[in-house]
Amino acid sequence: MQIEVLNHPLIQHKVTLMRKKETDSKDFRELLEEITMLMAYEITRDLPLEDIEIETPLQKMTGKQISGKKLVIVPILRAGLGMVQGMLNLMPMAKVGHIGLYRDPETKKPVEYYCKMPDIEGRDFIIVDPMLATGGSASAAITLLKQRGIKNIKFICLVAAPEGVQCLNREHPDVKIYAAALDDRLNENCYILPGLGDAGDRIFGTK
Repeated sequence: MQIEVLNHPLIQHKVTLMRKKETDSKDFRELLEEITMLMAYEITRDLPLEDIEIETPLQKMTGKQISGKKLVIVPILRAGLGMVQGMLNLMPMAKVGHIGLYRDPETKKPVEYYCKMPDIEGRDFIIVDPMLATGGSASAAITLLKQRGIKNIKFICLVAAPEGVQCLNREHPDVKIYAAALDDRLNENCYILPGLGDAGDRIFGTK
């Protein structure tokens, strides 16, 4: 399986806190934002740089700045919204697109209901969703972006199941997957085990 698990001690510690069933929505949201910010730091190591002439209070110098057009963060609604602010905390210049997908309770397949993107020319895209379970929604979201001519795509999640990773590796081998944890498996209802429950419900306090 092709996946990079970001095993920084702070990330692992905070994921454990999120897994606890007694963690309330407020703490769950805050932890998710913090973990996403830590993950954003790790996954942006390969951003291209260019020289820029600046003047410090003492003298002129040549510094570095990120080159090219800015990134686009694309949450898969609704749970992906919980990861956007963590990304924007480090990259406030990033644009934000949205993809709305829900899982049909009978077929377990993703159904699109919304897709809106900013200007895509020359931009790199980061799709965010806390859970990578079957991989159906993530794969559908990636397909939607590719259909619009977008090529440089990363997928970031909090918790991944092997089944979801295998799905993305098979259907989109060019898309790199980053996760804070790789869990054991899916249960009969396609929930990740041990997982952390329904991320959307825990973020927004719904059932």
